[in-house]
Order: sequence, then structure tokens, then C-alpha cells
Amino acid sequence: MKHDRPRAYVVRYGKAPIYWLYRLEKLFSTPGLVVATLFFAVSLTPSLIPRTYVTQGVLSGVSLAAGYAIGVVAHWLWAYLELPEPREFVEAVIKLAAAVICLTIALIFLERASEWQNSIRFLMHMEPVDTARPFRVAAIATAVFIALYLLGLVFRLTVHLSSVWLRRHIPRRVSHLIGVLAAAALFWALVDGVLIKYGLRAADASYQKFDALVESGVNPPVNPIRTGSQASLLDWEDLGRAGRQFVSWGPRRARLSAFFNGRDTLDPIRVYVGLNSADTIEERTDLALQELKRVGAFERSLLVIATPTGTGMVDEAAINPLEYLHRGDTATVAVQYSYLASWLSLLAEPEYGAETAHALFNKIYDHWTQLPRNDRPRLYLHGLSLGALNSQLSTDIYDVLGDPIQGALWSGPPFASERWRNIIENRRPSSTAWLPVFRDGSVIRFKNQWNKLKRPGARWGPIRFVYLQYASDPVTFFDSRALYREPSWMDAPRGPDVSRELRWYPVITLLQLTVDMAAAVKVPRGFGHRYAPEDYIDAWVAVTEPEGWPKAELERLKSIYKDWE
Repeated sequence: MKHDRPRAYVVRYGKAPIYWLYRLEKLFSTPGLVVATLFFAVSLTPSLIPRTYVTQGVLSGVSLAAGYAIGVVAHWLWAYLELPEPREFVEAVIKLAAAVICLTIALIFLERASEWQNSIRFLMHMEPVDTARPFRVAAIATAVFIALYLLGLVFRLTVHLSSVWLRRHIPRRVSHLIGVLAAAALFWALVDGVLIKYGLRAADASYQKFDALVESGVNPPVNPIRTGSQASLLDWEDLGRAGRQFVSWGPRRARLSAFFNGRDTLDPIRVYVGLNSADTIEERTDLALQELKRVGAFERSLLVIATPTGTGMVDEAAINPLEYLHRGDTATVAVQYSYLASWLSLLAEPEYGAETAHALFNKIYDHWTQLPRNDRPRLYLHGLSLGALNSQLSTDIYDVLGDPIQGALWSGPPFASERWRNIIENRRPSSTAWLPVFRDGSVIRFKNQWNKLKRPGARWGPIRFVYLQYASDPVTFFDSRALYREPSWMDAPRGPDVSRELRWYPVITLLQLTVDMAAAVKVPRGFGHRYAPEDYIDAWVAVTEPEGWPKAELERLKSIYKDWE
């Protein structure tokens, strides 16, 4: 009889491994454990960003749980379809052999884990690691798996209780289906209504305090053309942490003059409107325009509308070199729309940043178009990460064709950017997804660590858009379709900062890219989601065409940013 199987095993084989395997199966599904072990092994392979043992442990634990769930569902489906199963003894032998093989694979992959991580670290000029700390990785992965397994048991119990109650009124299999749907709806309600709601509320409070933090050494500016000074229309305290840093940092006229050996330069203009500077988007964008007028921004040769990231940060690595390239004859304006991290802002309020960017552009563009064409600054757009996404959404090229802006520089465009994705998907077939060629290259070009902006036979048009992106940036190249198909950016040839050991695996690659996004800025500049000033220099030169910059002078400018953090 079925309930005598354990006793029969003991009588026939003693307490052999097959017996213990059977006992383990009563608690865990053997097919689930087999698939889980394979998923664990594959999760150790490299992706875009190097992983610490803690990150690796969490990733491997989630991979274990995902593999276990897939194995359990596959085995259930096999039984549901009433497909033939091997006899008891043969089944036990097969399971034991599969367990030994999978465990061996996992140990081999653990042994190679440090080599795989070093294949990325080498490309990013990082110190190699001697060991991947396999025991710690295994311990963390086991803890994560157990937590998710217990959560799965709770879900299963919820389904069971629901279906038992429903079975009194409807057919058995229908009750099972409705029970699964009801449990899924309940769990989602708990996640969405409790965890996400209160998690975002806690994050909001935390980032709000961080935004209000006034760092030592960051003092109100004395120069009246700086936002937050006594002559400014905006209060220093209302600019937020990122805004105060933006208007306080950057090269001054004296430093620029020293670089140019005493030649005439100007103090760059930086205007920033904080989230607390006014109550509404309309009021904040109007303050930005009035402040630009007050400081004479429309009298400069170049005006940049910079859309901040979710935290309100404007990338110094982008704006500093631009101010050098044009000898301070520049003005940059930004309006804060959030103080959350970009990924949280994208999750909680994706339309809010676009609304602010659109309102600011319209406000400035309307005034700019009223100025004499020969006596107004050239107008450009800029944004990093979520700022790049919202900057692209700030206007439509068809809305400005009658009086066009001069171009834009967008760095690290996130995967959610539809315009960027459309360009990638419609690139020339002979080009790569990480450095695409779009049409004739007269309007849109791409750049990474290699400066390929100059193309033989290609001519720039009057409007120039440049995308700066690294092949190792998971914020840009995250793709939810990696769940079931290989992303195009993995095709050969690969980017200079992508490991040749990287392989695509269903489900696992998606989990790896998700973890990579969280660590995208924990790498040296010039890789991942940290864009280097020297790459911005080449991009700005292509977009804005500053005068008087021979190659030797450009290299001298790049040298001052060699060790810049």
C-alpha cells in the first residue's frame, strides 16, 4: 500500500540514500529541487555588473526559489495530464542520479564563480577577487530560499482552504482554479496595499529628510547670478540637497581663466528650482523662467534645459565639461520634480517627471522663440537616466520644426524609454544594439567609451541628438523579454565592457539584470550607469561644436577629469 512505502524501503534497503531521498521528497519536491539546483548553478554566471557575495547570495536564493517553483509546476502538469511515470525503484534511482549530477554541476559552478566575476572586473579595471566566498553565498541563498519556500506554503494553504470551501458549491477542478485566482488576488492586495504603500511611504519620508540635508561645505552663493544668493528669486533652503550642490559646484570664472591661460571667460550660469520652491508645477517653471531672465541667461551663447534624475540630481560629469568647452558662456536650468531614487520615482510617479519637463520646456521655448534668432542662445536638452527619459518626453520634434532647437545629449536612457527603444529596433541591421547606427546619422548618433560619432561619409544636420550609453549599463539594457529570449545586445560583437563569458539563460538572465540595476552605479566611472566626463566631452563637442578646440586641447581638458569622482 502507498502508506507502507517508507517501511518497505527500510526492510528492503535499510536506511539507504534512496530511503532518505524519499523522506526528503515528502517535504520537498524532488523535480523542484533538481531544477532549483540547476538554477542556482546558472545564477553564478556573469552578467553586466560585478556582484558581491551578499548580492550573489540573494540572487542565487531567488533563483533557487524560481527553479523550485518551475520544477513543482512541471511535475504537477505531468501528473495532471496522466502521463506515464517510472516504477518506484527506477524513479528513486533516477532521482538519486539527477540529484548527484545537479549537485556536482552546482559545485563546479561555485568553483568557477570568482573567475566569472573577475571576467567583468578586469574589463572595468577593478581589483580581482580571490574567492567568491561559496559557503557564504550558499548560506545566504539557502536562507532566502527557505523564506520564499515558507511564503509559497502559505500561498498553497490559502489556495487549499479556498478551494475546499468552494468545492461545496462548484465542481472540484473549477474550485481549484478559482482558489488559485483568489489566493493570487489576496496576495497581490497585500503586496500592493501594504508592502508597496507603506514601503513607498517610508522611502518618501527617508528621501525627504535626505533632500533637506544641508551638507557641510555647501554654503549659499555670494555671486548674485547664482540661484540661492541674496539677489535670487529663490530661497537657498528650498532648493533641496541636489539643487544646493548643483548651484554651489562647478568651475568659476577664475578657474576657467587659469585653464585658458588668462583669456576672457565668464561665470557659468546655473539656475535650479527645488520641489519646495513653489507649490505647483506651473509656479516652479515660471520661477525658473523669471530667474533665467534675472541672471541674463538668454544673453549667453548656449542654454541647456537639464532634466534631473529622480533624486533631483543634475550630473556634474556632464555640465562641468560643457562649461569648459564654451568658456563659461553657458546657462543651465533644471526644475526638481521628485526626491525619490530614480527607480522608485519611475515606479511611483512616472508621469510626474514628464509633466514637469514638458511644462519647463514649453515655458522656456515660448520665450526663446520670441527673441531675435541672431540674438538668442542656442537651445539644447540634456538628461541622465530618468532625466533622459523625461527630457525626451518634454517635447516632440514635430512641435518645434518651425523654429527648431539645436539638439540634445541624453545619457543612460532607461529601458522604459519608448523613443530610444524604437530607434534601437529600427537601427541598421549591420550595427549593434549597444552602438547602433540610425538611418544616415544626420540627426541621431550613439556613443559609448569609443568615440564613433564621426562617421565616414555621414554629415551632421542642423539638429543633433546624441545618446551616450555603455553596453554594461543595465538601466539601459534591462529587458523584461530576457525572461524567454536572448536580448539583441548579447549578439556578437559585444561591447568593450561586457564579459565574453556572459550567456543567456531563461528566467535567470532576467533575475541577473534586475540585480544588476540595483548595483549599476557601484562601479568605476566609464562603466555601468556611471558616465565619465571624458565621454561627455566628446559628445558635447559633436552636439554643440565649440570653437577653438584642437585635439591636443581636448586631451588636456580630459586629463583634468582623469581621477575625478
